[in-house]
Amino acid sequence: MLKKVDVVLNAAKDQDLKMKIVLIDKNGKEKDREAVMLQKGSEKRMIKFLSPADQKGIAFLDLPNDIMYLYLPAFKKVRRIAAHIKNQKFAGTDMTYDDLGTINYSEEYDPVFVEKNEQHFVLELTPKQGIKKDYSKLKIWVLKNNFFLEKMEFFDKGGNLWKKGEWREIEKNNNYWVAREIEFHDIKDDHRTKVILLEVKFDTGLKDEFFTPRYLKR
Repeated sequence: MLKKVDVVLNAAKDQDLKMKIVLIDKNGKEKDREAVMLQKGSEKRMIKFLSPADQKGIAFLDLPNDIMYLYLPAFKKVRRIAAHIKNQKFAGTDMTYDDLGTINYSEEYDPVFVEKNEQHFVLELTPKQGIKKDYSKLKIWVLKNNFFLEKMEFFDKGGNLWKKGEWREIEKNNNYWVAREIEFHDIKDDHRTKVILLEVKFDTGLKDEFFTPRYLKR
């Protein structure tokens, strides 16, 4: 079942997304960002902020073999993200560098079936032996009709609920399933990040050069 989830999430040869990112603090105050995300296959992903001005150009790159890079325009330097800081949040969002990277759940987690209801299969995932994660486990709700994720709970090393994720307005676009809105809620900090899909293109033939440290500076 977990392999089916991976197939659905990574079905396109490549993806070109434009999105609005809304940061919401515990008082309800909002800050808006705009970003693009490019993905090729299931192992290459690049995210770059377009606005506001003080965030423009900040970019993240995820490559095979757990290699990640960050570009901060203020320093005009691309640096590799060390393993011990992959649990840090990216640019004020509720997503860590590790969260932002591509993932094949069936390769990184061992699933245990919990239950099924009218709409979902519910699974608990624990990291496979030798796989380092900041979460002791994930609990996921998989839609029965299309094997797309609708809900996820993230648990810390102590087994306490840390974050929640929800995928909303799930629809088919050019034969691929997408969520028009995703929200992550950090329970501990009472902070939310909402990702709203503005534009999406699939299978446009993205070049490999888009997924290089050098390209992050452009």
